[in-house]
Amino acid sequence: MRLLSFKLVLVVASLSLSTGSALANCGKVTITEMNWASAAIVTAVSKFLMTQGYGCDVTTIPSSAQPAVTSVAETGQPDIVTELFINSAPAYAGLEAAGKVKTLTDVLSDGASGGWWIPKYLADAHPELKKLEGILANPALVGGRFNNCPNGWGCRIVGDNLIKAWNMPERGMVIFNHGSGETLAASIAAAFKDKAPWFGYYWSPTPVMAKFPMVQVDMGPYVKSVHDCNMRRECATAGKSGYPRDRVITAVTTTFASREPAAAALMAKVAFTNDQMLDLIAWREANKATADETAVYFLTKYKSVWTTWLNDDARKKLANLLR
Repeated sequence: MRLLSFKLVLVVASLSLSTGSALANCGKVTITEMNWASAAIVTAVSKFLMTQGYGCDVTTIPSSAQPAVTSVAETGQPDIVTELFINSAPAYAGLEAAGKVKTLTDVLSDGASGGWWIPKYLADAHPELKKLEGILANPALVGGRFNNCPNGWGCRIVGDNLIKAWNMPERGMVIFNHGSGETLAASIAAAFKDKAPWFGYYWSPTPVMAKFPMVQVDMGPYVKSVHDCNMRRECATAGKSGYPRDRVITAVTTTFASREPAAAALMAKVAFTNDQMLDLIAWREANKATADETAVYFLTKYKSVWTTWLNDDARKKLANLLR
């Protein structure tokens, strides 16, 4: 991995300082450390700013979407869920309606992008494949195969219904149902290695999308009522619809928002565009870096972004990083 400057090494070290170094003006804070790349980066950046700028005593809690929401419902912890895909946590709306949690911000400001994709080299060679109708008119150009979501994933239900709505098997498309996210990602890597055809479901921002240039296939307009039905396994009228942008939020417990208003105000401003997050993920992958080291990269490159998140006191405490 490329060398960091001495100042940045100090920043990396400060990300893992003992809780005894926390300043006195903020109490204990628990924050999720989700098991995917973008969420880990959000948590690392947020932990640094809360610890060093606001004096919080931050503890990260390894989790994923559903367990985090369940934990908040049952125990009121963690205080902060940093990157929650709303469509993967149906119980969240009930918690919000009950006043247990509060949505602070769309942490991926332009949303996550799930859908059907082809490699850019394939789109460049055959522009007609940028539309789903073009693919189904020329299935051989994408290898005659659709890489469907893994078993058990929510996107698998949508995919199965869309396959039915578009009559894909009848139009010459073999459906390959992946057994895991790892095999789905590996199929993309293998295609790029040989510049081979590939067509299937994926989502962004992710390490795969940061590494391999892909083009999202135009499936027509998003129709909410159709998509809502397609999300149900028992949908009797599967129809044609594009994918919506997935809303990705940061949420906190209402108790935390009342107890630590300054830290909550900070977290209400922590947000990344897709382009920014893809840049961070790509840097992390290229440098085999940790989430903390990637946070350092963000703090260095995007000073004009994160300094606007801080209150005046925090900006003073972090003044050395702004030189």
